[in-house]
Amino acid sequence: MLSTPYYLIDEARLERNLKLLDRVRRQAGVKILLAQKAFSAFDTYPLVAKYLDGTTASGLYEARLAHEEMGGKENHVFNPAFTEDEMAQIVKWCDHIVFNSVAQWRRFRNFPGLPSAGLRVNHGYSEIEHDIYNPCVTGSRLGVPRAFVRAEDLEGLEGLHFHTMCEQGADVLARTLPHFEEQFGEFLLGLKWVNFGGGHHITKPGYDVKLLVKALKDFRARHPHLEVYLEPGEAIALNAGELVTTVREVFDYGLPIAILDASAECHMPDVIAMPYRPPLKGSGLPGEKRYTYRLGGPTCLAGDVIGDYSFARPLKPGQELVFGDMAIYSMVKNNTFNGIPLPSIAIRRKSGKVEKLKEFSYADFKSRLGRD
Repeated sequence: MLSTPYYLIDEARLERNLKLLDRVRRQAGVKILLAQKAFSAFDTYPLVAKYLDGTTASGLYEARLAHEEMGGKENHVFNPAFTEDEMAQIVKWCDHIVFNSVAQWRRFRNFPGLPSAGLRVNHGYSEIEHDIYNPCVTGSRLGVPRAFVRAEDLEGLEGLHFHTMCEQGADVLARTLPHFEEQFGEFLLGLKWVNFGGGHHITKPGYDVKLLVKALKDFRARHPHLEVYLEPGEAIALNAGELVTTVREVFDYGLPIAILDASAECHMPDVIAMPYRPPLKGSGLPGEKRYTYRLGGPTCLAGDVIGDYSFARPLKPGQELVFGDMAIYSMVKNNTFNGIPLPSIAIRRKSGKVEKLKEFSYADFKSRLGRD
């Protein structure tokens, strides 16, 4: 019996996403990588490796994790600024590396053992509404604008990379590619690969897969010598996980409130950072059903609020609530603020059997803060 709170990965839903992505990569003739920044549950990597071409990392530990757990698949890495010590490790683990600036490329271009190298560029076009997720805002620290790239700067580089999408459809990519080609097309002939980054919501219901395949095939027809990569994170595990919680207490001081054993701040931080309202099984919008509650976490943060939800029946202490779409940007971002324990991690196998993968303890909290 699992004690709440716990994350529950659904293997069947995960594989359903992977099969769709595999179909896209085969039909379009491109390669698709798992962006580990969204989903790094490495117990599922053997399944991921059956369908995708590899992974991409945003830092040293993700790069090492893929090297250890993905069975020799492609291992790409990007970071805004690498150090000498990091590079000494990365060249052992990765076969592709993306630099964020011309200065970084100049600094490391002769580093021993350097893998296939690329440059992240900023073509200045994005349809992302929130600046915190938009790499094209004025003063962005991500990617080199065209005005700062000269042909001689690209000598020795084999690829270009851009990432200017976030939870968006194929229509956005179709409108984005002309801007990329207009800005950087003159350099493409001398390269081996391009990477269109992440933010492609390919497995979301209603996503136009046919348009995506067409946009990718059309680009490849214009540039047949280039290997094309996509690196979605969210699309891999979209709707493939849950967070199971228990109601600890219910009270009403003019507004019905339920305190859960799961925290927005600790266990689903994007609820506060984005913000967004995670789906909750059996619930409705405020006022939609008879009983409306504000659901909050067990921390001292006043804003540790998951959201307002309505229910057909009153909530009671000890009652389980199940939040959906909790495989992505939850396990990778959670924390132990206030000494709140981390949720366990479990997986529901395709057979229906639930298997506990990891349980956390006081030692996990203490070891982060000082001597073991």
